[in-house]
Amino acid sequence: MTDIHHQGHRPGKDVQNGNHGTEEAPSSSVVHPEFKAEIVELCCQGDRSIGQVAKDFTLSETAVRAWVHQAETDAGERPGLTTEERAELIRLRRENRRLQMDVDLLKRATAFFAKETR
Repeated sequence: MTDIHHQGHRPGKDVQNGNHGTEEAPSSSVVHPEFKAEIVELCCQGDRSIGQVAKDFTLSETAVRAWVHQAETDAGERPGLTTEERAELIRLRRENRRLQMDVDLLKRATAFFAKETR
């Protein structure tokens, strides 16, 4: 196993001894997929509870539980959207918003030019 204590962890807190660094941890940090996968693997081994794993790595129990649930969904063990489906849904919603803005702009342009030709 790699050195999970430093890989992908939030800045501002030393995981091994719990000392706070000089930098405050951001409220919504990006966690590397490899780090998430290792945390999920630790939870699934059954040696420790999700709460204990979260505490050991100074992570939110809610976040770790969500990672485990998403991994189970991706593996087909739990109903819901997979990570790929979620990403596609986000992309399609953005595209839909952009297209709706284009349609609204074209409607205004059409109204403007219709008024000008009278």
